[in-house]
Amino acid sequence: MFKKRTLIPHFKPRVDAMAYNQAEATPSWRIFKIMGEFVAGFEFLRRYDATVTFFGTARVSAGEKIYQDAQALAAALTKMGFAIITGGGPGAMEAANRGAREAGGVSVGLNIQLPTEQRVNPYVGESQAFHYFFTRKVMLAYSSELYIFFPGGFGTLDELFELMTLVQTKKICSIPIILVGKNFWQPLLSWINEFMYKEGMIDAADREIYSLVDDAAEATALIKKLRQAGKLKYEERPVEYSEGQKIMK
Repeated sequence: MFKKRTLIPHFKPRVDAMAYNQAEATPSWRIFKIMGEFVAGFEFLRRYDATVTFFGTARVSAGEKIYQDAQALAAALTKMGFAIITGGGPGAMEAANRGAREAGGVSVGLNIQLPTEQRVNPYVGESQAFHYFFTRKVMLAYSSELYIFFPGGFGTLDELFELMTLVQTKKICSIPIILVGKNFWQPLLSWINEFMYKEGMIDAADREIYSLVDDAAEATALIKKLRQAGKLKYEERPVEYSEGQKIMK
């Protein structure tokens, strides 16, 4: 048993409340609950052999362009044989699930449990609920052969930069990441080029991690091209770094 270091007198660390039982000074039930969510999540995802994950705002409704494009793209990918995975929520996520379901395909939601409800849209056919956002995030990040990002807020950007970092650091294979909506994404990509790249914070190759398209039709054409070129099949590598591997972060 380690000896706890007291750096600030009378200070109660958050980690004690979050993960440890003060009376026993041993890992609490939360750690086992987290482990259980990881096991259940990976077992759930093993049901599907070819999947595409959609990310995007929850703040659009049917009839809006983002919703229409997400629905159309999900329907097109369903007809190619992919299962569609989303966070199970409304907006762009609902649109993707709707596109898959109405096209007769597999519509999956990895939803989050909230205090009064499970936030899942009506077009999800099969779902797995998570109590912790971070376990759900891992499932979304490791689940698919292709990742689609529609415009969104902090959550969408969080998922995007997480995946780009995983690809950049070779923690996962170089899986295609497609950004849909040039008007929304171009200012961010310009900032990445003008500041991050020119200041030497990323390599030139890091700017090739993602692709930018304008709408569902352009995204569908790109995905068909990637599929014909055999770039949607991967053999995942172990997450440990190989000896001599140069990684810039």
